[in-house]
Amino acid sequence: MVFCDTHSHLYFEHFFKDIDEVIQRCITENVKYIFLPNVDVETIALLKNLKAKQPNLFYPMMGLHPCSVDENYLNTLNLIKHELYTNRHFYCGVGEIGLDFYWDKTFTQAQYEALNLQIDWALELNLPIVLHCRESFDETFEIVQKKHNGSLRGIFHCFSGSMADAEKVLSLPGFFLGIGGVATYKKSNLPDIISKIPLQRILLETDSPYLAPEPYRSSKNKNEKRNESSYIPIIAQTVAQAQNCSLQQVAQITTANALNLFAVN
Repeated sequence: MVFCDTHSHLYFEHFFKDIDEVIQRCITENVKYIFLPNVDVETIALLKNLKAKQPNLFYPMMGLHPCSVDENYLNTLNLIKHELYTNRHFYCGVGEIGLDFYWDKTFTQAQYEALNLQIDWALELNLPIVLHCRESFDETFEIVQKKHNGSLRGIFHCFSGSMADAEKVLSLPGFFLGIGGVATYKKSNLPDIISKIPLQRILLETDSPYLAPEPYRSSKNKNEKRNESSYIPIIAQTVAQAQNCSLQQVAQITTANALNLFAVN
């Protein structure tokens, strides 16, 4: 039984002190594929260093996170585009990209422009996109729908929307719902939604170090509250219960979904 984490930031400073132990726990829990979305120019070296540590475990992407869009975003995008196009076969996707209206709306227009430009890169390079859409699902979906040409594909990362939102994603061929730790939370509506959508359109993710699943989210141990990719089987079990199927089936199908999407053999 092999698991895949389609969204993890294990290169963040949260893991500097114990990354070797974190990696070992992933291997022990059969999390054999971990996809690493980029955040900004400063994280590129961290991403590459982690890939070098375990080349067959980590699969990097390249992109500019919406929360990193500022007054210098065009210069930043040029640097990130150069990195992506120069190392085309090193990166398996364009991400993490999108819109975030939760923290700050100062650079809303710049976020729109950055998202559109990065989707164009993905189309040109035939790469999947990983979408961040906090407090911005409708706006993000509208852009993706307009850009969808039959070859555009990707993930609505950290999906926590309504059934209507899920149906919108399902209406786009080649797009998946990224299901993470939120599905394990007591008040989450995700298990009900998961029960109504095909397993073939679901991907597992942690968004480490954020959004740890239960019971770790409620742990009094600070180290356990930090999310990590080895927690993927907990999320998979929640999906299995919602789908009324075996854990092995969830592992098999979601891993196949991820490897096909990112073209990893």
